[in-house]
Amino acid sequence: MARFVMKFGGTSVANIALLERIADRVQQVQKAGHEAVLVVSAMGHETDRLVTLAEAVDFQSLATRRELDVLLATGEQVTIALLAMMLLKKGLAAKSYQGHQVRILTDDAHSRARVLSVETEELERDLSQHIVPVIAGFQGVAPNGWTTTLGRGGSDTTAVAVAAALNADECQIFTDVDGVYTTDPRVVSEARCMTRITFEEMLELASSGSKVLHTRAVEIANKNQVSLRVLSSFNEVAGTLITTEDNIMMEAPLISGIAFTRDEAKLTLRGVKDQPGIASSILAPISEANIEVDMIVQNIGADFSTDFTFTVARADFELAQSILTAVSERIGAQEVLGDERIAKLSIVGVGMRSHAGVAAQMFDILANESINIQMISTSEIKISVVIDEKYLELAVRALHAGFGLEADPGAESV
Repeated sequence: MARFVMKFGGTSVANIALLERIADRVQQVQKAGHEAVLVVSAMGHETDRLVTLAEAVDFQSLATRRELDVLLATGEQVTIALLAMMLLKKGLAAKSYQGHQVRILTDDAHSRARVLSVETEELERDLSQHIVPVIAGFQGVAPNGWTTTLGRGGSDTTAVAVAAALNADECQIFTDVDGVYTTDPRVVSEARCMTRITFEEMLELASSGSKVLHTRAVEIANKNQVSLRVLSSFNEVAGTLITTEDNIMMEAPLISGIAFTRDEAKLTLRGVKDQPGIASSILAPISEANIEVDMIVQNIGADFSTDFTFTVARADFELAQSILTAVSERIGAQEVLGDERIAKLSIVGVGMRSHAGVAAQMFDILANESINIQMISTSEIKISVVIDEKYLELAVRALHAGFGLEADPGAESV
């Protein structure tokens, strides 16, 4: 007997017919002798609808974040009730739980709370009596009893936290895709759904633009050694297992996947004095404005001046540029340059650890397509470059083919 935590996202619970499909799937799991705990999101675009209502009364102030959490938590409450009713209709024992009823304890950071603990006594009692718990994702309760929400990727985070607390054999994330692909199949038609991938690779892909899983969920799974599986709600394919490197074949593929994001902008401060503390004086005001900096490059010229370049999310470009202009005047820099038409492209693979020359191969592939590299960043299992956005899809296709990612390495490989 295995214990599965099964999470279903908004597209998987968008209507009654899909809820019935989930109930049928759960029925099959129980017939096979396994235990199922369900975690669900709000139906379809319900959360967006609730946010729109909140915007109509201007919810941006810190004082209203508590009330916004109360509002947004109602979306999942609808889903858990309807799904529990559907399970009961199918003859399965089921019970719905809101975040505070399970007692998913979080800190008190409204709209971006972090999970502290999950109480399991009642869930274990349900499972021992063959009752299917249906838990609202995305929400929890602060120590003071107030409702909190977990922010982006919150339902995935809930599912992994529950799976860790219950020592589940697997946390299954059901979505509208078959699993984790070598790259976006809308860009590369030959993109392949991977059989297995490591936590580390998934974290790098997620942080580099892959939208399948949020990094918080993967981090919790990695920390607690909870195997994750991404699979489709709409077919019976096995999906992608995300697990430890020990469970992947001994000689992992050189490159597992390619991730990218178009949501990037680049800022350069030219003619900066090369002296201690200059980087801090540039980036501190950016950080104080809650703007996250991604890649950073500093070039020192023969005249002992430096050009300081960094990237930010495109949505933050105008604010960052205005801040940098003020900084430029204060520190006596020559000029501020900006570019909103860039993209970041990353190749990821644990196989890089045991193979030299990956960066050179990547750069050769791009050079053969006459694609100029503007910035480079590397880690042990990832190489990222910034290029002109208009060449992004060409670059992705060239790298996907160049590293042979369309070839299926077999069921025992990534």
